[in-house]
Formats: sequence, structure tokens, C-alpha cells
Amino acid sequence: MKTIVLPNELNLRDSTSIKMYDYRSTAEVSKQQVLLNQNTFSFLQEGTKEVFFDNSSYAIDNSQFLLMKSGHCLMTEKLSTISEHYRSILFFFSTEDVLKFVQKYNLHSTPPHSYYSTYSFSYDAFIHRFVASLKDIAQLSDSLQHKILKTKFEEIMLYLVELQGVDFLFSLTSATSQSQKFIQTIEGNQLNKLTLKELAFLSNMSVSTFKREFQKHFHCSPSKWFQDKRLEH
Repeated sequence: MKTIVLPNELNLRDSTSIKMYDYRSTAEVSKQQVLLNQNTFSFLQEGTKEVFFDNSSYAIDNSQFLLMKSGHCLMTEKLSTISEHYRSILFFFSTEDVLKFVQKYNLHSTPPHSYYSTYSFSYDAFIHRFVASLKDIAQLSDSLQHKILKTKFEEIMLYLVELQGVDFLFSLTSATSQSQKFIQTIEGNQLNKLTLKELAFLSNMSVSTFKREFQKHFHCSPSKWFQDKRLEH
């Protein structure tokens, strides 16, 4: 399966880090391999979406939206049963944008905390208006979009910090070693029935390297380990 690299393959003209794209499709995809080169809000409008990351997975409808950390993920998109379309407003931004935001507003993380690669939030009236404003901004010139989207980035982040606290912000800037990421991928997806190829992709490894690392960390084959965990469950 071809890996989709976002936002690179959307051919966005704006070269700045904060950008948006109104994504629409009439074709469903199942566990598409996606490499996110930037952190991304997916404001789901029509259809349903399922994502798998190294340490978290979500299945949502259009009453929710996702915040996804840059990295490898598997993505399933299903069409709306009413309109037979899939639509999501994608809002991209860099880790550097997050760090500047944290510094500007002097934000601090307080333990204990757990960091995840994706978060799901529910829409409310404010978020609905925010997304509607993104659709309006998409009609403007590239230069004006760039200026306004920097402000919109701060707007959505300030609002979510007020509602959710700061852990989701620091999850976007946290770094994990390859070994930690590998273990997170296995333990976080032990009941998700992913193939070895899919697990290897989430771990950013070839299948052969994945098998070697699995044996080294868990001292048994992947098939036996996953079978035992599912029987325990």
C-alpha cells in the first residue's frame, strides 16, 4: 500500500507552517498508511473516521474532531450514509508553532500526566463557529490566509487549553526514543487486530526489523504474544 504524506501531497501553495485544506472524497479508504509531517486538526464534517497511532486510537463521527501529532498512523475514512461523501477540514501546524505558543503564554505542564499521539474532542457552539470561519478564510488570497491563520491557531489553542488543560499541548512537543515508541505501539494496539505490516509501519520499521525488535523486547513471536493478550482480555 502506498504511503500518503500530508500535507505534502495536497499541493498547498502556501509555504508557511500553519495552513488548512478542505478535504472531500467520494471514495472510502481502510487503514491507509499516512505519514503526517505536521501536527493536524481533523475537523470532521461528513462521514466517519478511525485512526491508529503508536499509543492511541479513535473512531469518531462528525460530532467529534481529532488532534493528531505528526508521525505514522493508519487512517480509515467512511462516507456519510446521507450524503455519500466524506469531508474534513484539515488544519496543519508545526511543533515549532506549538513551542512558540507555549512560550508566549508561559504555559507549564504539571505532573502526573500521560501524553498521547492523538486526542478526540467534541464539537460545541464555539468550535462549530471556528470551523465555519476556516471555510470562509479558505476563499481568501494566500497572503491574507497566512496572516489570519496564525491568529486562528492561537484562538483554537487558547480555547482548548481553557477547556482541557495543557497536557494535549505538551504531548505535541514530547519526544520518545525509538525503543519507547516501539513498546507503546505494541502495548497500545494489543487488542486492535492490526497486521504485522501495519504495526511495523506505525513503528517506522520494515517487517523484518519489527520481528527482530519484537523478539528482543518480548522474548516470543508476535503471533503468540498477541494471542495470549487477547485470551487474557
